[in-house]
Amino acid sequence: MEERLGLRERKKAQTRRRIEDAALELFARDGFDEATVEAIASAADISPRTFFYYFAAKEDVVLADYAGRLDRIIQQLAMRPPTETPWEALRASFLVVAADYETERAGLIRRFRIIAGTPSVHARSLQLQSGWEDTVTATLAERMNREPQDLIPRLLAASALAAIRSSLQNWIATESKSSLPELVNNCFTHLESGLARVS
Repeated sequence: MEERLGLRERKKAQTRRRIEDAALELFARDGFDEATVEAIASAADISPRTFFYYFAAKEDVVLADYAGRLDRIIQQLAMRPPTETPWEALRASFLVVAADYETERAGLIRRFRIIAGTPSVHARSLQLQSGWEDTVTATLAERMNREPQDLIPRLLAASALAAIRSSLQNWIATESKSSLPELVNNCFTHLESGLARVS
């Protein structure tokens, strides 16, 4: 039974990846608005109904990796030793995710171009990022024995997310020769030491 479930999950993951690849190819070739769900389904050799089983809308295809990234951050935070400060735990967790991102630069560039050039995708991206902040805040609050509405967990979460977001944008836009983890670490260091000192 477990083997059958494992096979089923692998097939679902393969189908999901096939839809993503087909959609991103069409978005790059024809433009986001021009690439229809029907065209994506045809290119992925599925029905439009199957497309909507995996994705609620075209925007969610572009942002399909968001949920997995957030899960990875939360998993890493849960694994950090309790002796670390919240900021140290955040830095270590985000550096792991930055290393994951680094292996997928070409795909990230493709996704970021669509996000930047398509208002509906950009809006959905901001909505999901807000959800990231809420989730990281709640995780930190639990770690710190504070209430989720307290200022400090929210400030820590927002700062850490700003660090990785700024690093990613710089890494992609400038074709930086620095590694993404190095950029993220530098951002954390600047925030830790205080941006008021930066000239």
